[in-house]
Amino acid sequence: MKSLVASKLTPVTVDEAREAEQAKADAAAARHGPVASGPLASFARFVLFGGGVGIASSAAVAVLAGLLPWAVANALITVASTALGTELHARFTFGTGRAGWRRHWQSAGSATAAYAVTTAAVFVLHLVRPSAATLYEQAVYLGAAGLAGIGRFLVLRLFVFADGRTRPNMRAMDSAPASRAGAQVSVLSPVPAL
Repeated sequence: MKSLVASKLTPVTVDEAREAEQAKADAAAARHGPVASGPLASFARFVLFGGGVGIASSAAVAVLAGLLPWAVANALITVASTALGTELHARFTFGTGRAGWRRHWQSAGSATAAYAVTTAAVFVLHLVRPSAATLYEQAVYLGAAGLAGIGRFLVLRLFVFADGRTRPNMRAMDSAPASRAGAQVSVLSPVPAL
């Protein structure tokens, strides 16, 4: 019977282990291609992935709304599309790898706001035009989702998937005068423009 453990293990130095891990990371990055980190490039990817998920969600809400109340159908589809969208944005839009539970929960906050906006918009449509056709409903839903999407992009870019370059510097936002700091010298980096 063969042993499951190799009989001869080769010693590996810490540097060799780091080089091997870096080589794996480089190979993975080469497979996925470079991710430009500029705000316009990431916004274009956000529109591509978020818009694709949004259009699929719109169709799914229309189908599910035939079986359930519209707000319930929207809630179910929002949960599913948020999980998918967060993972896509983590991997491709912002290039941070897997999203993880913390980022999914943070993203859920902005998705909750988007859900409220889309539900309120369709609710107002039904108040104004109670027998609105599905085409009107979809136009209002997609318009509200587009506006909410811009807000989501800002939240995701600046807070959820932010790295050191895109996270706002909280000390830069402090309005306390420098004289209160005493003899300390501080160089504040500017808040990045979007």
